[in-house]
Amino acid sequence: MTEGTNMTDNESGTTKEMVDAEPAEEKPMKSYEKRTDEAEEKKENGGSKGTIQELVPVTAEEPEFEHPEGGWGWVVMLAAMWCNGAVFGIQNAFGILFMSLLKEFGSADDEDLRFKTAWVGSLSMGMIFFCSPIVSVFTDLLGCRVTAVGGAAVGLVGLLASSFVTSLGPMYFTYGIVFATGCSFAYQPSLVILGHYFKKRLGLVNGIVTAGSSAFTVTLPFLLSGLLEKVGLQNTMRVLSILMFILMLAGLTYTPLLPKPVNSNKPGSRCPPMSKVFNINIWKSLGYRIWAFGIPAALYGYFVPYVHLMKHVEERFGEDANKEVLLMCIGVTSGVGRLIFGQVADYVHGVNKVYLQVSSFMVIGVMSMMIPLCHVFGGLIAVCLLMGLFDGCFICIMAPIAFELVGSQNVSQAIGFLLGMMSVPMTVGPPIAGFLRDRLGSYDVAFYLAGIPPIIGGAVLCLIPWVEARRIRREQEEAAKDDTQEQILEFKRNSGGQGDVLAVKIADPKSVI
Repeated sequence: MTEGTNMTDNESGTTKEMVDAEPAEEKPMKSYEKRTDEAEEKKENGGSKGTIQELVPVTAEEPEFEHPEGGWGWVVMLAAMWCNGAVFGIQNAFGILFMSLLKEFGSADDEDLRFKTAWVGSLSMGMIFFCSPIVSVFTDLLGCRVTAVGGAAVGLVGLLASSFVTSLGPMYFTYGIVFATGCSFAYQPSLVILGHYFKKRLGLVNGIVTAGSSAFTVTLPFLLSGLLEKVGLQNTMRVLSILMFILMLAGLTYTPLLPKPVNSNKPGSRCPPMSKVFNINIWKSLGYRIWAFGIPAALYGYFVPYVHLMKHVEERFGEDANKEVLLMCIGVTSGVGRLIFGQVADYVHGVNKVYLQVSSFMVIGVMSMMIPLCHVFGGLIAVCLLMGLFDGCFICIMAPIAFELVGSQNVSQAIGFLLGMMSVPMTVGPPIAGFLRDRLGSYDVAFYLAGIPPIIGGAVLCLIPWVEARRIRREQEEAAKDDTQEQILEFKRNSGGQGDVLAVKIADPKSVI
């Protein structure tokens, strides 16, 4: 008996080592097989209780990761805030650069002048989102810090190169592609890294971070107008390059905290598994699929006011109109909206946060249609105030909704693929508006059409809470069935000849047997 017990103890230690070497997700199956084997050995040896008790702790789970909800996270938040400001502040202020590009590189005889010039800003905004699926892969493989710093460096090179070009052709490449690609690689890690430090306050923190672009949107139009008047377009872009250099330094603060998934690579293999490079799990969620197609559908007219509003005001109210005030109004209320709705999102349960985005799209669509109807400058200010407020709502809850739909492990590629699909409508909208202006002589029709997609896209997003509620009910029903089957099997194993009778009673409590 003593010899048999010692042998069992050795086997138990060996078993623990073997199980601990397995990936985390395989532990429950391994421990179940070992308990079954030992249960059979129990019958043969007359029932030794110690053997089974020693193997049960194998099923212990690792403690759940606790987010610090502050600490170094506040520094990371400020760095991410600067990233949002530098990237989207420059993009949102393109309306000022647009008018300077028309004067610098344009010709009065060119009928498609606005159409061609609008492609510079549209390419830039579109590339930021088009590169996002690739950026998400780099973020998963290299980490947030390396991806963000490298992206900021590329953006710096692109912006500096843009300051030396003398025609629109090269500007498409240097500003529209190189600068925007760098911005894309710098921007997305700033959304992902926040989930490493915050969970309960994630909505509020996202609101503060995305408010960075509002702060820059308020200040940059006045700064750019002064710089363009005093030092010209080329030197103005060189001054903007300073923002990208600071962004490189900000990316160094992105220290990851979340534990990495268990590496399932084969020994000696340096290549990551394809499931890590292209995460198809996110597409198994119907709610995410609706979200990923509904938001791009709503954005065909989203970027049109940022590019063409300045020129529309100049044509309707004269060149002396204070155009920069409109961008300031959008920027201020957008920042307020991000802070307010970011806080509200923390108190909205689960995917019901989508309803906040629905309301924002509805208001933005209606306000876009109101722009041509404003024949008084004060009315245009009121429209821009409302548009900015709900623009902030749409932006700040993007990451919290992604966390709700796919979970923290899949959020990087979920955001990446969504932003990539957003690239098409963000790119084609402003050039189409410029084409309509060149052909029709005014921006009225362009702004009317720009308001339709947000309304349609918002209506589509209303399906997500209903779809997610159905999924949760189905999972609960399946879990209940699995629990019943496990109880039946447990009774069969432990009750000897009475197992079948007890199993019937479990499956049908009203049985008379």
